[in-house]
Amino acid sequence: MNKTVEFIQNQIKEHNFKPETAIILGSGLGDFAEKINGVRINFSDIPGFAASSVAGHAGKLIIGELFGKHVLAMQGRFHFYEGHSLEKVIYPIRIMKLLGIKNLIVTNAAGGVNTEYKPGDLMVINDHINFIGTNPLIGKNFDEFGPRFPDMSKAYADSLIELANKSGEKLGIKLQNGVYAALTGPSYETPAEIRMLRLLGADAVGMSTVPEVIAANHCGMNVLGISCITNMACGILDQPLNHEEVIETSNMAKASFIGLISEVIKNI
Repeated sequence: MNKTVEFIQNQIKEHNFKPETAIILGSGLGDFAEKINGVRINFSDIPGFAASSVAGHAGKLIIGELFGKHVLAMQGRFHFYEGHSLEKVIYPIRIMKLLGIKNLIVTNAAGGVNTEYKPGDLMVINDHINFIGTNPLIGKNFDEFGPRFPDMSKAYADSLIELANKSGEKLGIKLQNGVYAALTGPSYETPAEIRMLRLLGADAVGMSTVPEVIAANHCGMNVLGISCITNMACGILDQPLNHEEVIETSNMAKASFIGLISEVIKNI
C-alpha cells in the first residue's frame, strides 16, 4: 500500500492535488471523468492495482480539478466475478483513505427489481443487501483503517443522500431512492432470484459496489451511492438480458447522470 501511495503521489506532486472526494464510475458511466482536468494513470501502471477487463470500464485513475475542487475518479473498477479476491476489489478504497479521501461517491449500472422503475432511472442508494456470500473485511483487521466490527447502520451518509435528492430536484431529475442488492455475477439472476430479492426488499440488483461501501465505512468515509437502472431485471420483461443493453442505456442516461454528479460535487 505504501508503494502504491508513493507512486500515485509522485505522479501528482507537481500539481499539488489534494483530493478529499472520490468517485467510482461504473459500467458505461466513465465519460464523467473526461470533465476532470488533471493526471490520468492506467490501472495497469499502478503498483498493487489490478487491470479492469470489463467492457465499459476504461481502467484509469484520474486525479485533478473539477469545479474548483480537487477530486479523484476511478474510471472503472475491479469485480469479484473477474476472479479478483475481495481484498483486491477493495484495495483502491484503502489507497483512497491513505491519500486523504473523506467522501466517496460510488456508482453502478443496475437491474431494476422494483417494477415501478424503468430503464434510464437514477436511484440514490439508501441501503444495501450483501448477497455476495462473503465480506471484504474477513481476515486480519487493519486497525489503521478502522475497528474489527464496523457499524453499518448508516452505510450511506444521510447528509449526502439529502444533497443528492436536493440536487436532483434543482435539476428537474426525478430520482428513485431504494435498496441495492449485490450478487456475485457474472451470470444475470434468474426470474426466481429476482422474485426473492423483491420479497426481501431490494429495488435494484448488481454485481459490485457493496464490498467497496463496506470497506469505505470501515475507513470512516462518508458514502453516496447512485445506481443507473440500465435494464429491468430478469423475469419482469419477456426478453433476454445482455451487457450491450447496459452500456446503451447508460449512454442514454449520461446527461442526467453527469448533471447530478456535477451538482453534488459542487456542493459537497
